[in-house]
Amino acid sequence: MNAQRSAGFAILLALAATSARAQVSSASAFPSQVARSPLAHAPMRLIGPAPSQWGRRDLGIYQSDNWAGYAVVGNAFTEARGSWTVPSVNCRVNSNGAASFWVGIDGWDNNTVEQTGTESQCDGVKLVTYAWYEFAPKAGVTIENMRVTPGEDMEASVHYNGARFVVTIVDLATGKYFRTSAAVPRAARASAEWIAESNGYSGLPDFDVVGFGKDFTRATDTNSATDATTSGPIAAFGKRVQVAILGHKDADEAVPSFLSFDGSSFSVTYWNP
Repeated sequence: MNAQRSAGFAILLALAATSARAQVSSASAFPSQVARSPLAHAPMRLIGPAPSQWGRRDLGIYQSDNWAGYAVVGNAFTEARGSWTVPSVNCRVNSNGAASFWVGIDGWDNNTVEQTGTESQCDGVKLVTYAWYEFAPKAGVTIENMRVTPGEDMEASVHYNGARFVVTIVDLATGKYFRTSAAVPRAARASAEWIAESNGYSGLPDFDVVGFGKDFTRATDTNSATDATTSGPIAAFGKRVQVAILGHKDADEAVPSFLSFDGSSFSVTYWNP
């Protein structure tokens, strides 16, 4: 691991999950719009374990080329709940970049993901933001009746009711919400996630910092999950907590912070090497 990468990781992980930067809104800088069709999302693409010099031997820390954030693994997950603040994005850094922020079940080590979230997509000139849901491998669907603006707090959940997955997303600033459901016969229900994802052909845009969990949004009981043996915040899953760091070769692009004291909240920082 080169010195630049090691120093960058150390600095980013030292950021507190209550970083004030994640609360900054630039709604006046970029208008919010609804995209005609959402970008495709995907299960985690694993590069490999993170080098041990990154510390935290109590967590499984991995490199991914599309995910940054936290996951918990287990059996028979029935719920994942999350919240985040829609981040400000500087489209001048990558005018065609795209980032998704979402909560979901599955996708950590299998080929299905039941998820809902928001998109921050630079269309070559300006930022386009919108809400979406997806029952991968089926294509994602734009939620047409929700207008998403940087600085707004979102709360979302994925619930399995014994036959179908129910996804719900709420804009806490406006009160607008959306809910739908689908059967996913191949779903393993083996993990739950809280993720910032790169899903564009041109990589991530500069989203600075995005905050997940009640320390940023004041949405209680987020980020949390329920499986066959455990129900509670991320940290309640102990050694089953997994961390994804988004990076390519010797450069990190997005790095999560440590969890907050209550084990639920964290931030993901965009890192431009």
